[in-house]
Amino acid sequence: MKTAVILGVGGLGCPAALALSEARLDLRLVLVDPDRVDRSNLARQILFRDADIGALKAEVAARRLRNAEARVQRFDAATADEILRDADVLLDGTDDAATRFLANDEAVRRGIPLVHGAVLGWTGQLLAILPRRTACLRCLFESPPSEGPTCAQAGVLAALCGLVGASMSCTAVQILNEKNNFFYFSSGVEAGVLYRWDARTGAERPLRLKRDPACAACGTGAS
Repeated sequence: MKTAVILGVGGLGCPAALALSEARLDLRLVLVDPDRVDRSNLARQILFRDADIGALKAEVAARRLRNAEARVQRFDAATADEILRDADVLLDGTDDAATRFLANDEAVRRGIPLVHGAVLGWTGQLLAILPRRTACLRCLFESPPSEGPTCAQAGVLAALCGLVGASMSCTAVQILNEKNNFFYFSSGVEAGVLYRWDARTGAERPLRLKRDPACAACGTGAS
C-alpha cells in the first residue's frame, strides 16, 4: 500500500483527498492539519458541514474518507520526519508561504514527488515537482515572500479550489501509478511546469521552469 500525505485539509486538501479516496487505489491517506472547522470556510471545504464547526478538520475528514488517518499537528521542521516517513507522494495545499517552502525543501531532500497547489483571489496554480529531475519552488523563488495578502484578506473563489484540488489529485495518481514517462501525465499536467488559472477570464497559462544549478534546495551543493 502506498501513502499520500496531504498538508492542509482546506479548500484544496478537501477535494484532493476526496478524489484520491474515491479513486479506489490501494492507498493510505495521511491528512495533516492542526486547525478546526470554521463556518466561513464551508463553501470551499467540501468535507465539512455545519455540525462540524469547531471540530478538528483532520479528524472529521479522516472519518469520512477511505483508508485515511488524521495527524492533528502542524507541519514544521520538528514534525517533518514523522509525517513524511512513509510518503510516496506529498500534496501541499497549505496557505502560507513558509510552510510551502518547507514542504518543497523536505520533499526534495527526501526524494518525494511533490504536488504543490495554491489559490488566492481569482488565481490558482499547480506545480508537480520530481526531486532533482525538475525545477522546484526555490528555482523560481529563492525564498518565501516577506509580504502578501492572506486568503482572508484577498478572498478565495470556492469553485477554483475545486479545480486546483482535483488537478492535484489527478497528478498524484499519475505519479503513484508511474504512468507515461513520469514527466508528462495523461491528466495534461507536465512535471516542472507551473500552471496558473485566471478564473475571471478562464485563461490557463503554463510556464515551463528551468532548474537552477545554484538552487538552495535542489542545485549542486544544495544546503
